[in-house]
Amino acid sequence: MYHRFFGLKEPPFSLSPDTEYFFAYGHYANALNTLIVALRTGEGFIKVTGEVGTGKTLLCRKLLKSIGKNFKPIYIPNPQLSPHGLQVALAEELAIPISRYTHRLLNLITARLVEYANNGKHVVLCIDEAQAMPKETLEALRLITNLETEKKKLIQVVLFGQPELDVSINDPAVRQLKQRITFSYQLEPLDKRGMDAYIMHRLRIANYVGAYLFDEEALNIIHRSSRGIPRLINILCHKSLMAGYGQGQRIISKLQTDLAVRDTDDTQMIHYSVASKRKNLLWLSASSALFATLASFATYFATH
Repeated sequence: MYHRFFGLKEPPFSLSPDTEYFFAYGHYANALNTLIVALRTGEGFIKVTGEVGTGKTLLCRKLLKSIGKNFKPIYIPNPQLSPHGLQVALAEELAIPISRYTHRLLNLITARLVEYANNGKHVVLCIDEAQAMPKETLEALRLITNLETEKKKLIQVVLFGQPELDVSINDPAVRQLKQRITFSYQLEPLDKRGMDAYIMHRLRIANYVGAYLFDEEALNIIHRSSRGIPRLINILCHKSLMAGYGQGQRIISKLQTDLAVRDTDDTQMIHYSVASKRKNLLWLSASSALFATLASFATYFATH
């Protein structure tokens, strides 16, 4: 739809965690480098936390693509599992026949991990949304990481989760797991300079050619409204480009970003003067109709 209007090969602000769009800036680059070094040095437990929308899943997938051929990566996106369910998920990824007996299944997992170690492979288990993992499953995970040879761990674990993960790990019931965490990293929102570079980075990946597509006032509104959270930045940029397309505007200004902010939940509203508020109420009433019209266009083009 709008991407052709702006000379793009595809919409650049999709919410899908596409590693082609990974932004190696500041703490994101530091986090990736820290994770790679920690895994290569054989650390057992690593933890990455960040607020909703800060890019943990994208970082996780980028890590899995970056660690090299000597690693056997395993990815579990939904950790709401029982202890036995965790073993089953791990066994499936390791192509092990499933046993309903916990002790036998653990023995089979151990044998396969030893096999990988003997072949010079490091098994890395990445668990996304780890804050949802039950405490008894966290303890079962710790017991799995007890598997080791005289020289190294047979499996390394990277936990990606929201700040609630720290609350779970601070529970006395899983204090032994907390002591096993050797590296921790916290993802922070983007600062204004970083956000500007982030937006331009995604536009360039989508083959944008030209000067800034968003003017400075529009960028200020996006940063203040999104609080620097990449997911919200993507949503606001996407809706701003939709509005620009609908209005025939090739440079995104305050006019389009105001519409995007008012059509998006969880954005930080900006304080306006009384006159400005009255003016924007008119735009607010028009914004729903605008986005509904654009959605109708999208449906039409998708079916014809």
